[in-house]
Amino acid sequence: MADSNDSKTCVSMECSREEALQRLPEEARQIRIEILKMLHQSSSGHTGGSLSATDLLTTLFFTELRHRAEDPGWEGRDRFVLSKGHAAPLYYAVLCRFGYIHADELCSLRKVNCMLQGHPDSKSTPGVEISTGSLGQGLSIANGMALGLRLNENNARTYVLMGDGEVQEGMIWEAAMTAAHYKIDNLCAMLDRNGLQIDGTVEEVMNIEPLADKWKAFGWHVINIDGHRFEQILDAFKTAKEVKGKPTIIIAKTIKGKGVSIFENKVKYHGIAPNDQELEQALKELGHKKL
Repeated sequence: MADSNDSKTCVSMECSREEALQRLPEEARQIRIEILKMLHQSSSGHTGGSLSATDLLTTLFFTELRHRAEDPGWEGRDRFVLSKGHAAPLYYAVLCRFGYIHADELCSLRKVNCMLQGHPDSKSTPGVEISTGSLGQGLSIANGMALGLRLNENNARTYVLMGDGEVQEGMIWEAAMTAAHYKIDNLCAMLDRNGLQIDGTVEEVMNIEPLADKWKAFGWHVINIDGHRFEQILDAFKTAKEVKGKPTIIIAKTIKGKGVSIFENKVKYHGIAPNDQELEQALKELGHKKL
């Protein structure tokens, strides 16, 4: 949480666990609405994986991550890497909630020469630590950030969000070995285990099980949770901070397209934006009536 002697530090929800659990569902609902409106406006982008990771990233930014919208480069901030860069609409919606991005910018998603590109661009978007999009690279980047913080005696932490299809990449496992070898305990990885990727189920394309056992064998502390249960997400982040001498990965079982019935567990919506009718139904389910 924020340092008590630094009133400018932003972890956003300086409140009790019970208060956080009351507020987080509404924050996540609003973020899902913005994701869908953005995607519809652009007629392009990734619906399923943005919605599946919403509860994870909402909890991280609203209760755990130390950051300042008014000073994105603040040295004391925790670092976040969106390794599954195609979930950029989620990232942008979260950043908008904190004032890094003006709400008017959200309608510019994927437009040429605009701030919000299809994958995060650290040169154009405040709050984005590193440009991502080539799957498999984020964990290595996060390793470097975490090691750099340690060398500089900076007690900030590094968080990285990966997709389950992404861990089919060999580079992920090289990075996993590196993190364990150097005992990078200021690193917390999150794995969005929604079970689907662009070509089908993860098991059909390239089976990654037994997933938890693999990460344990590579020397990581493993936490398995339901990625839509806020109390479990909060507890996982708390435990991760207490683990010493090894990195932590939170394997979060999620639902692709979570929150809207027509998108849930549908491979089709991995990389397809909602049309007019789908947006109308989605917003209705999310309790938002105005387009």
